[in-house]
Amino acid sequence: MCVESDGCEIEGCSSSDEVHTLSGSMSPGLKSNPDLHPCKPGQKFRAALLRCRSPAAAAGILSFGNVLNYMDRYTVAGVLLDIQRHFNVSDSGVGLLQTVFICSFMVAAPIFGYLGDRFNRKIILSCGIFFWSAVTLSSSFITKEYYWLFVLSRGLVGIGESSYSSISPTIIGDLFTNNSRTMMLSVFYLAIPLGSGLGYILGSSAKEAAGDWHWALRVSPVLGMTAGTLILFFVPEPKRGHADQLGGRIKHRTSWLCDMKALAKNRSYVFSSLASAAVSFATGAFGMWIPLYLFRAQVVQKTAEACTKDICSSKDSLIFGAITCVTGLLGVVIGAATTRLCRQKTERADPLVCAVSMLGSAIFVCLIFVVAKKSIIGAYVCIFIGETLLFLNWAITADILMYVVIPTRRATAVAFQGFTSHLLGDAGSPYLIGLISDALQKSYTRSVLWQFLSLGYALMLCPFVIVLGGMFFLATALFFLDDRDKAEKQLAAVTRPPSSVKVS
Repeated sequence: MCVESDGCEIEGCSSSDEVHTLSGSMSPGLKSNPDLHPCKPGQKFRAALLRCRSPAAAAGILSFGNVLNYMDRYTVAGVLLDIQRHFNVSDSGVGLLQTVFICSFMVAAPIFGYLGDRFNRKIILSCGIFFWSAVTLSSSFITKEYYWLFVLSRGLVGIGESSYSSISPTIIGDLFTNNSRTMMLSVFYLAIPLGSGLGYILGSSAKEAAGDWHWALRVSPVLGMTAGTLILFFVPEPKRGHADQLGGRIKHRTSWLCDMKALAKNRSYVFSSLASAAVSFATGAFGMWIPLYLFRAQVVQKTAEACTKDICSSKDSLIFGAITCVTGLLGVVIGAATTRLCRQKTERADPLVCAVSMLGSAIFVCLIFVVAKKSIIGAYVCIFIGETLLFLNWAITADILMYVVIPTRRATAVAFQGFTSHLLGDAGSPYLIGLISDALQKSYTRSVLWQFLSLGYALMLCPFVIVLGGMFFLATALFFLDDRDKAEKQLAAVTRPPSSVKVS
């Protein structure tokens, strides 16, 4: 039972049975009051909304929004052959789409991180989703003479999606603690591979159904508008640090410059951010180029024909998308379960699990380019194992950040981790791979075999970067316990216990 500020009794409006007044909330002991009167219909509707604002429901809605973010991002990759043919651009030219998207994404991330630590987060999230949905829908009507405008539209979409990725994990961090937070962050970050895979599937399926690749860009905006509305109505705005300090309030806030200095001195945060950049480099390059690489492999094997039709084959995008969905699910679940199990053996389990999975992934990623020329099935098996190991660390990396960074800096920390991982990772990797591929193609006689080999040689850069990421996670393990203890002491120093509130 809850009480509004006018004395109206609302039954069952909160799972904690708090008493809500204009000045705050109080203990259940104050709920018995003979002066209470029944609620009006409008107030009952508000009570129903409050019941739906449970932490689990909020985490589910935020995860749904994250799925849509990544689904929209990789829808373009699902119809990449068609875009390349429609606009008549080279490998490096089409690789520019992802690079422009990520560059705008990472430039906007620190701005949204600053705003997310100081203003209403769910309003920022909703506005960001509405913005990128509108831009994506508009971009589907751009004609082939205006490729530069299509590239620009992807940059604007990156700004909208940046707001979501920078802020939404911090809301989950303020709603849950310990293993429950690990589980909810696992669900949230499951959206990355799941959304990426669905992006390929959606792009390919919408194109096949409509007979026009432009329709691939007209589905996710509708779902995006739905997610933005759900966030506005059903996601609460928890106090920063509420879950960590059981309702304690922040005594004072530090300046942005002070926050940045503290993060720069946080060794676990710095090394885990560099490791995330390595993951981002590989996933960005794979997401853009692996379906095209496998298609070229089949052309070399003479099991497929080169794309000369108006609508190119979508089979490889569909298969790669399905593999990404499944490996994402397996990776996140296995990663969370393995970490919980290893925490019983060592307190450094989080970064160590990430390091081992990265180093194992590099082996199977290398094998992709060895077996692809002879066996497409063998290549898919290597992709499956390599991606599963690579996706193990998504949620764990976010959990590491939650442990070593205090709540009032988390949005800024998430934003700058995103900035770093994109700047050093997928901001340049798709374009760089395309550039190397083009350069290699020009160095030798042009043929379907050399097109396939040149792209494979360019992609061989990825496993070396993945190994480097594994080394950064090992470095994180060295400093993790010290940085976690420092964060706990800092949090205790800047919070005060919740004060009691009296009803006048």
